Amino acid sequence: MTLHEGDLRAPEGARFAIIASRWNPRITDTLVAGARKTFAEHGVAETAVDVVRVPGAWEIPVAAARLAAASRHSAIVALGCVIRGDTRHFEHVADNCAEGLMRVSLDYRLPVANGVLAVDESEDAEARAGGSHGHKGEECALVAIEMANLMDRLP
Repeated sequence: MTLHEGDLRAPEGARFAIIASRWNPRITDTLVAGARKTFAEHGVAETAVDVVRVPGAWEIPVAAARLAAASRHSAIVALGCVIRGDTRHFEHVADNCAEGLMRVSLDYRLPVANGVLAVDESEDAEARAGGSHGHKGEECALVAIEMANLMDRLP
């Protein structure tokens, strides 16, 4: 049996992209800062991380597709925060953002870590942006590094 597994060392020359929504900036700025910090702690130079800011979560997949088509990144981290309101808009944005990111990942065979929070209340987002439920920005950066490493190893 052959086992293929990535680790937390970025491949030589790897570049990463963080695409983040500007909507709900108190949360998204914290997620971006955590992702950048995690990349740095794992030996990824600041110059090897591109940060792209978009208006909201709805716009993240099209930016991801554009970056993926350029073939310059080893993985993409998508960060945003969609908070449930009184209408179905929440479901449309959150669900279609996730589906779009998966489509980019599969179409371009590029790891896309989905850190777009879909929460009921702002307190839920705070809990996932360095609070009691961890830090999704940091976790997604770790996923991006590990998946870039794994993709570099797979035949």
